[in-house]
Amino acid sequence: MPHRSGPSRRALAARSRRITDSAAFTTTVFCLIVGNAALMGIETYDGLVQDWHDGLKLAEHLFLAAFALEILVRAAAHADRPRDFFRDPWNLFDLAVVALALAPFARENATVLRLLRLARVLRAARFLPQVRIVIVAIGKSLPGTLSFLLVGALLLYVYSMVGWVFLADDNPEHFGSLGRAALTLSLLITLDGLGDAVRAGLEVSRWTILYFASYVLLGSFVLVNLLIGVVINSLEEARQVEAESAESATATATTAAAAAGPDAADDQPADVEEIRRRIGEARAALDALERGLPATAETADAMSGDVHTAAVPAGRA
Repeated sequence: MPHRSGPSRRALAARSRRITDSAAFTTTVFCLIVGNAALMGIETYDGLVQDWHDGLKLAEHLFLAAFALEILVRAAAHADRPRDFFRDPWNLFDLAVVALALAPFARENATVLRLLRLARVLRAARFLPQVRIVIVAIGKSLPGTLSFLLVGALLLYVYSMVGWVFLADDNPEHFGSLGRAALTLSLLITLDGLGDAVRAGLEVSRWTILYFASYVLLGSFVLVNLLIGVVINSLEEARQVEAESAESATATATTAAAAAGPDAADDQPADVEEIRRRIGEARAALDALERGLPATAETADAMSGDVHTAAVPAGRA
């Protein structure tokens, strides 16, 4: 029987993959995630928890069992390629959330258990492609965002020191120290209170208008637009990654179906069987048409012979 383990594993993977790729499976899991989120919201009301304590606990156990079953089905879909299951970050995240929720220390710690249940809500992003793209874009924008933060911190430090040097004596409430100056300038990036700051600076010197104008120009326009550019670029990269992942998944599924061979004939999707049935009907119709062609040709020859015979006497007459 060892030689049957390979085909059996491929057949199990094909059946499980057909389940996980179906719209019904995706919709069911998404509804479970939404239901789990609703259950957590209900548990924030003490009155409902006291009245429905046993029912809420039972519902929580049922949700956990359903999510554990989902992980098992997804793992079975990779039975022929177990390593691919662990290469998907979403599979690792789902497995960690469910496994930790089953751990004894998590069951005994209410805070940890609530956090793990809250993490299940984040799994909804797996079934929402646009949200998944945004999350991937955020991850890809982190290097550029760190560079933005370094440049912003340097700009804030320089302008805070300049403000402390020139405005500390006349406006100690906002520029009396490096920390106060940095806090004031951080708020000015959002243009909040800019008018009051400019008026207070003009009371000290007319040249402070250059100080505030240059800071707002660099901080509120240049740096913010730079950050927007980094995010948009990361969003485009995330879309390309999502498209490549979809193409890779399709190619992998095709390769697996081809490798399964006859053993997976029963696992072909319904649409493939429908196409095969239509091809068979078309072939049968073509065969019937070909069989009718000789009879049609003989009839046409006979008719042309009759016409020729009738035309000859007419010519002689």
